[in-house]
Amino acid sequence: MTERRARPDPNANANARKHTWRRATRPTAPPPPTPHSQQPAPDAPRPPHPPAAGIVEAALYRDGVRVATPASLADTFRELREQPDGMAWIGLARPTEAELLSLAAEFDLHELALEDAMEAHQRPKLERYGDTLFVVLRAARYLDAPEEVDFGELHVFVGPDFVITVRHSAAPDLSGVRRRLEETPDLLKLGPEAVLYAILDAVVDGYVPVVAGVQNDIDEIETEVFRGDPEVSRRIYELSREMVEFQRATRPLVSMLHSLMAGFAKYGTDEELQRYLRDVADHVTHTSERVDSFRQALADILTVNATLVTQQQNAEMRALAEAGFEQNEEIKKISSWAAILFAPTLVGTIYGMNFETMPELKWAAGYPFAILLMAVVCVSLYFIFKRRDWL
Repeated sequence: MTERRARPDPNANANARKHTWRRATRPTAPPPPTPHSQQPAPDAPRPPHPPAAGIVEAALYRDGVRVATPASLADTFRELREQPDGMAWIGLARPTEAELLSLAAEFDLHELALEDAMEAHQRPKLERYGDTLFVVLRAARYLDAPEEVDFGELHVFVGPDFVITVRHSAAPDLSGVRRRLEETPDLLKLGPEAVLYAILDAVVDGYVPVVAGVQNDIDEIETEVFRGDPEVSRRIYELSREMVEFQRATRPLVSMLHSLMAGFAKYGTDEELQRYLRDVADHVTHTSERVDSFRQALADILTVNATLVTQQQNAEMRALAEAGFEQNEEIKKISSWAAILFAPTLVGTIYGMNFETMPELKWAAGYPFAILLMAVVCVSLYFIFKRRDWL
């Protein structure tokens, strides 16, 4: 494998590079389509046929300018050997095992890093194997329709004269990063480090709309909680799980970027790239703090929602108890009046039986006595029920 080209003087034209670097990292509109009759520029040839299935795009650069676009990994290896001062940038999406093994053999990738790239589902981390840096990043994007966060995984191999990106999901889309760097050759010619830091910036910038979307979701959830929406608990739980994943994606980045900054002097990182990395580290720290606050806010909202649900259940139980108490009072009144009316009915029924041999049947005071007996029983029952608050 060829030796890496000499690094340009980091102090030369610092102000000019700073301006062009900021311009490169700022999103730009895609270039207008090239008519079929117009041929590509000589210094940026395009492949005559589509690349292999796992290769998103492979290009060779010299002094920050694309000089070749190989159609296969074999062509990329061959042309890189022919360019002693060139840099290869190979982008892969869900590559096959054969493609990764071919890259490992050509660029001497460590077997542990290769195993991680094959299996995916890794947490963000930074590992250095000799002169090759292996970086795992977790990208995120906010899906408006289902109102959920989708996470992706990106592996980056950074060597002296190559950058290899391996995506295992739709996010992040690195075509914009490649395009912006190609539009500023002064930055791209700084080598693989410039590509790595631009990728880091793209991943971190992708967190911004996610933070905004989650903040909007939390505002909606707060409204639903106090409105008494019965489905809000499920939404709180699902968003809390997404915040756990978001926290796992952002929190390790803080220590990763600090590790990179700690190696500035040892690896002779360009001064402008140092400033750029510090800016990315600030954004990551801010995002990580926001994610922590989101988790705490969701925990508080869940507590408030549980309290409100408990209060609502207590109110419903109180209402049921009051309704039952009122029903009991009505039943007492009905039962009391039924007992009062039952007493004269009983007396009248007894004296209404038509038996000739009944005692006192021909008693002259029998009728007044029966009426008086009914009245006494009714009045007695009335006062008894009244004293017990049944009437």
